[in-house]
Amino acid sequence: MKLRAALTKGEEVRFISHLDYAALVERAIRRAKLPVAYSEGFNPHMKFSFASALAVGVTSEAEVMDVELSRPLSQPEAWDRLAAALPPGVRLLRLVPYEGKAKSLMAAVDRAEYRVRLPYAGTEEAARRAVAAFFAAPEVVYRRVLPKKTREVDAKAYLTEMRAEKEGEELLLHIAIAVTPSGSLKPGEVIELLVQDFGLAVEPKEAKIHRTALLSGGRDLFALIE
Repeated sequence: MKLRAALTKGEEVRFISHLDYAALVERAIRRAKLPVAYSEGFNPHMKFSFASALAVGVTSEAEVMDVELSRPLSQPEAWDRLAAALPPGVRLLRLVPYEGKAKSLMAAVDRAEYRVRLPYAGTEEAARRAVAAFFAAPEVVYRRVLPKKTREVDAKAYLTEMRAEKEGEELLLHIAIAVTPSGSLKPGEVIELLVQDFGLAVEPKEAKIHRTALLSGGRDLFALIE
């Protein structure tokens, strides 16, 4: 039996790495005393996995994980145990038990959706022009600086959708990014490109980025097991 869970990554934990977030959730699972299955061998580890790593500084309402159990457990009991053990900033939004084989979360995910808020003094029309110019450009290359080299990323291969609207003194961007075996693009990188290459008058460091969904073939990840 397995459990598929949707969790948040809130303001309290937005600046921890994905590995630290996973370790934090693992400790919560231990505190909840769920009958989790472990791998065999000299150094057994808990059988749980996440769908897609989240960049540091980004909040989320769509952190999806699978946990394998060694014996069946009712959904209400599993919910009560796990929800009570999670730390501030991590809330349990959904929990679905399932049996049988399912495609791994990492292999299933092909799209991530984000909502970005930025302080913005310009007009909505100017923001929309920058977005339109991005999609009209024959090529948009992001130069990702790594510790030992700089890698060029074809941003247009990954950015599948983007909309801009102004809300008061803020610019609201809705961004959808393809997640592929060969890689992906970060929403922060999208904002940098809009500023550097297309003249969007915002400060990338002031962006508040929130992941709203992870999808597989246009479907919610829970639809794959229900």
